[in-house]
Amino acid sequence: MAGNSLEVKKDSKFFEVIKRMVKEQPLGTAGAFITLIMLLVAIFANYLTPYGINHMTGFVLAPPSLKFLMGTDNLGRDIFSRVLYGARVSVIVGLLATLISVIISTFIGVTSGYIGGIFDLIVQRFVDAFMCLPGLVILMLLVSLIGAGLWQIIVVLGVTGGISGSRMMRSVVFTIRESTYLKAAIAIGASTPTIFRRHILPNILAPLIIVFSMSVPGTILAEAGLSFLGFGVPPPTPTWGAMLSGDARTYMFRAPWMAFFPGFALSILVYSVNMFGDSLRDILDPRLRGGIGRYGVKTKKIKTSE
Repeated sequence: MAGNSLEVKKDSKFFEVIKRMVKEQPLGTAGAFITLIMLLVAIFANYLTPYGINHMTGFVLAPPSLKFLMGTDNLGRDIFSRVLYGARVSVIVGLLATLISVIISTFIGVTSGYIGGIFDLIVQRFVDAFMCLPGLVILMLLVSLIGAGLWQIIVVLGVTGGISGSRMMRSVVFTIRESTYLKAAIAIGASTPTIFRRHILPNILAPLIIVFSMSVPGTILAEAGLSFLGFGVPPPTPTWGAMLSGDARTYMFRAPWMAFFPGFALSILVYSVNMFGDSLRDILDPRLRGGIGRYGVKTKKIKTSE
């Protein structure tokens, strides 16, 4: 008599993703770690900075030293303190604006892709017309109309990004709509809210996470670009984009640290989030996942006897 004994181990998907990230994606792990550090710096900037946002130290254009780690600017303000405070704006705008963008793109993409027909045709022609417009010009125009400020920037970046990003969610929903399990749910009389809640939304969760993580860098760069052009968060709040313009360009050769450190911080944050988002895509995308049973549920044969 022969018998097989199998042990099925169900790991938490969250911890499974973390384990795979550490094991298979070292760059993504480093990117996630640096992003987490930046987030903590943004939250606790008040406790980490030696000086206030606009505190005049009395040392004008002082080079980097033990007293001023990143030097001072033309007004004697500590650049290290302003860079840490600038992280707060970049992280807040990057996360909240991207969250708004994902919500809007999900709503437009899911409704348009599921309903289809004339409704989808009208919505997508509106999206096409919007995407034909130059993005930076539209951002500058909208900010000029509603005024400059932190929340205004978040809303503008979130809405414009959501309209442009709805195309991807629409294509995902198109694929789900043609699946057998969704047609079976319709055949047995499942209501539309039930179909959305139990069949569509759970199956677009992984693409949503990927879109969110990969959209944050673009949002941060868009905010930095607006601040560089003078359409971002108004003074005296420091932002990395604003610190790269104005006085930094005037004193670029005399005091290069005024532009170097904000630009370096911006580059590190964008690169880290990009690496994290790219690694997360490789892990969550079923086509890149690898062998059967590698994710979520693992089946291991532990005993065979005759």
